[in-house]
Amino acid sequence: MTFNPQKETTAQTSLPPLHPDAVRILPLGGLGEIGLNMLVIEARGQLLIVDCGLMFPESYMLGIDLVIPDISALAGRTADICGLVLTHGHEDHIGAIPFLLESLGFPPIYGTALTLGLLRNKLDEHNLATRADCRRVACRDHVVIGPFDVEFFRTAHSIVDGCGLAIETPAGLIVHTGDFKLDPTPVDDQPTDLGRLASYGERGVLLLLADSTNIECQGRTLSERTVGEALMKILPECRSKVLVATFSSNIHRIQQVVDAAVANRRKILITGRSMLANIAIARQLGYLNIPETSLVDLRQMRDIPKNQLLVLTTGSQGEPLSSLSRIAMDDHRQIRIEPGDTVILSSKFIPGNERAITHLINHLYRRGAEVHYETTSEVHVSGHASCEDLKLVHSLIRPRYFVPVHGEYRHLAKHAQLAREMGCAAERAIVLENGRPLALSDNGHHLEPRIESGRVFIDGKGVGDVGEMELRDRRHLANHGLVIVFLALNQSNGTILNGPEIITRGFVPEEESGALFDEARQMITSMLDEHSMAAVSDWEELRVEVRKTLRRLFNRRIDRRPLILPVIMEL
Repeated sequence: MTFNPQKETTAQTSLPPLHPDAVRILPLGGLGEIGLNMLVIEARGQLLIVDCGLMFPESYMLGIDLVIPDISALAGRTADICGLVLTHGHEDHIGAIPFLLESLGFPPIYGTALTLGLLRNKLDEHNLATRADCRRVACRDHVVIGPFDVEFFRTAHSIVDGCGLAIETPAGLIVHTGDFKLDPTPVDDQPTDLGRLASYGERGVLLLLADSTNIECQGRTLSERTVGEALMKILPECRSKVLVATFSSNIHRIQQVVDAAVANRRKILITGRSMLANIAIARQLGYLNIPETSLVDLRQMRDIPKNQLLVLTTGSQGEPLSSLSRIAMDDHRQIRIEPGDTVILSSKFIPGNERAITHLINHLYRRGAEVHYETTSEVHVSGHASCEDLKLVHSLIRPRYFVPVHGEYRHLAKHAQLAREMGCAAERAIVLENGRPLALSDNGHHLEPRIESGRVFIDGKGVGDVGEMELRDRRHLANHGLVIVFLALNQSNGTILNGPEIITRGFVPEEESGALFDEARQMITSMLDEHSMAAVSDWEELRVEVRKTLRRLFNRRIDRRPLILPVIMEL
């Protein structure tokens, strides 16, 4: 596997030696961004990795399918990686594992039942399931991994089986919250284990790493049961079929949708590949209870009265190929939106997806549906702790050092400020960025020089073969179009045998290009006449001159800057 990531040219490529009683924290993803979570903890020559997630492409990443962390900093150290511990099964925490597991040397992977169940599905798709060493743990379990003693403690989140980590190191105790919320009434009656957090505080915590996603949200995060109560109010008022779209990993949300459907005597049709797969895993592990008599398939659906049907699907973020998007565009073979139907988008508008979601909602309304979403109904609550919840965690743990994780830079900065307000010394509330190592010991702390870090792009089956240069060309093509110039030249004396012929895509309409391209051909011919073609030793020099000539013309005449590709043939 060859990586071609975005890299910072000023970064060094290796980590300096570490004192035996010190510990190093190295974030490789998730700091300064939402997603891509990956953290490396080093002690006594051994590396423990916490999470290995991906992120979905941002708008400027044209054609990119997924983004994973750059692990160049770990090159040559696979033998030192003693384990990979997972906090929960969301894509931004486990999604990169199939792409990076071989490069990491196939270390043992520790996770809870559902987390490993979701991971195994991904490993199967990449033919890695038989090579992966997955080790199941439960909350309150202790696992010794190299020089680290790791305890998994329960956290409530928007996915079942989430956990935080208490990691005993030679330098002291590190507590990593993972993604969490303080839900007093979770659907599975498994709240975040505040008792363990308090006990860690009593023991003394060297470093707290805490979720920063909702630091800007005042007050406390609402309980997940709020969504169930909202569904119980909405469904009795629906007179035709109901479609509910949510994240396929949010098993608690799915359970509440099922409970509301059963209570209102509606049959449940499940559609969407990831929804079907995740529900099957959750039911098999006992995390999801759906009566068999309540389930119908697509063949049975036509026999169910519309006011007795609920469709549970994917696509709450407006993904173009998702089930709900195809339904909204009237492009689904079996399911159609009809006037009087109700659609519930039971998820957050993830930043960057707003336009796609509003486009989806508009199409649903065009088809006559009534749509409920987070800004109109209480059909979604966050899975992350809000400001007052974070204050409680800080007051219980009282760490010596604090590093905010999981958030954009403003989230990290505000969370560090909160830690200072809660009594953490100003110089010990440290905002790190990806690639910036922090060393801690009894003697204090110091920030080490930045190392190589960044992102690796996945495009189709290619991993790392698309870099910043290719993305720049794609943006150039998308914004300005393409001009291809064909020239056939005599190899011996450089005279023009054919051309210049000009072909364009996404530049100007053919009916409007005649005069412009006539002038372009004349300018290229004049430029060639001015050069001694017999003296040209490198055809790339000639291609550069063709580009310069056309750039000047297009910029002067129509103020456009297409990508110009000269193709020169020697005959």
